[in-house]
Amino acid sequence: MVFILMGAGLAAGLVAGLFGIGGGFVVVPTLIVVFEFFDFSDSILMKMAVATSLATIVVTGFRSAQAHYKKGAVDMQIIRDWAPWLTIGAILGTILTRVLDGSALKLIFSVGVFLMGLHFVFPAKGNVRFHFSAEMPKGFVLAPIATFLGGFSALLGIGGGTPAVMVMTACQRPIHQAVATAAGFGVIIAVPGTISNMIVGFGEAGLPPGSIGYVNLIAALSIVSMSIFTAPIGAKLAHSLDGVKLKRYFGIYLIATSAYVFYKAVAG
Repeated sequence: MVFILMGAGLAAGLVAGLFGIGGGFVVVPTLIVVFEFFDFSDSILMKMAVATSLATIVVTGFRSAQAHYKKGAVDMQIIRDWAPWLTIGAILGTILTRVLDGSALKLIFSVGVFLMGLHFVFPAKGNVRFHFSAEMPKGFVLAPIATFLGGFSALLGIGGGTPAVMVMTACQRPIHQAVATAAGFGVIIAVPGTISNMIVGFGEAGLPPGSIGYVNLIAALSIVSMSIFTAPIGAKLAHSLDGVKLKRYFGIYLIATSAYVFYKAVAG
C-alpha cells in the first residue's frame, strides 16, 4: 500500500506543477481506496482522506509554487490580498467537514470533481475566454469569493488551483501567471486546513496509528516523499507544453473519479 501512495505522490506532484493545483484530485481518491482496504470506519474515512490530502498539499504546493516563483510567474500582490480570506475559508471548511458525515462528503467531492473535470475536458480555445473584469476582485467583492474558494477547497481536500485559475483568467490574467499564483493559493489553504483538521479530529475514536486528528502522517509522508520531486518537473513542463490535450485527458480522469466516488457514496 505504501507503493500505491508513493505512486499517487508521483502523479500528484506532476499535475500540481502542470496545472497549479495541489494534487488533491489524485490524492483523495487514492486515499479512499487505501483506507477502505484497511477497513476504516466510514464515519472517519472520508474525513481522513480530505485532511491527509491537505497535509500533502502543504509540501507539494510549496514545491510547485517555489518552482513557478523562480520563473517570476507568481503575482505576490494577489497572494497577499487573498491570503487572509483564503485562510478564514479554509478554517470554516474544516469545521463543516467535522459536521458532515462520510457519505455527504463523498457526494460533495464527487460533484466538485465532476465540475472541475468538465472544465478540463472543455477548455477555452485560444483567446476565447470569459472575461468578467480587467482587474482582480478587491474589497467587498474579494472577501466572499476568496472565503468561498478557501472553504470549498478545504472541504474537498484540494488546493483550489482550478477555480482560482478560472477566476484569474476571467480577470484577464495570463494563463501561466494564473497557474503559478494558484499554486501559492494551495499552500495558503492547506496550512490552516491541515492544522484545523488535526485539532477538530483530535481524540476521535477509531483513528489509525500515526494520526494526529484526521491527518494520517504515515500516508502523507509516503505521498510527499515522491511529490516533492515531481512538482518542480510539472512546473517546468507547464511553461513549455501546450496542455490542451493533457487537460482533456486529466478531465476524463476527473469525471471517472467523480463517478467512482459518487457510487461509493450511494452504495455505502
